[in-house]
Amino acid sequence: MEQRKISNNTETRNLVEIAAPTGNVYESTMIIAKRANQISASIKQELSHKLEEFSNYADTLEETFENREQIEISKHYERLPKPTLTAIDEFQHGEIFYRKASEE
Repeated sequence: MEQRKISNNTETRNLVEIAAPTGNVYESTMIIAKRANQISASIKQELSHKLEEFSNYADTLEETFENREQIEISKHYERLPKPTLTAIDEFQHGEIFYRKASEE
C-alpha cells in the first residue's frame, strides 16, 4: 500500500461522497468513527510501548527533562495526522473492510 500524505488541516468534506459507499451518511460516519478508535488505540499502545523503555522510577526531575530521545519520539507522534483524518482517508480510498450485521 502506498503512503499518502494526509493533511492535518481541517477540510470541508462532501457528504454525498462520504455516504456513497454505504448509502447512508450515518452508517459511513459510524464506520469512520470505529476505525478512528482502532487507529487511536493502536497509536496509544505503540507510543506507550516506546515510552516504557524510558521509564525508570529512580529518575530525577533533571534527567526527565534532558531525555532528548524521548522528546523526539513524542514530537513524532504529535505530528501524525489525527486518527479521524486517517480513518476518513482510508474510507474514501476503500481501504476499510466493513459489513452489515444480519437483520434477523
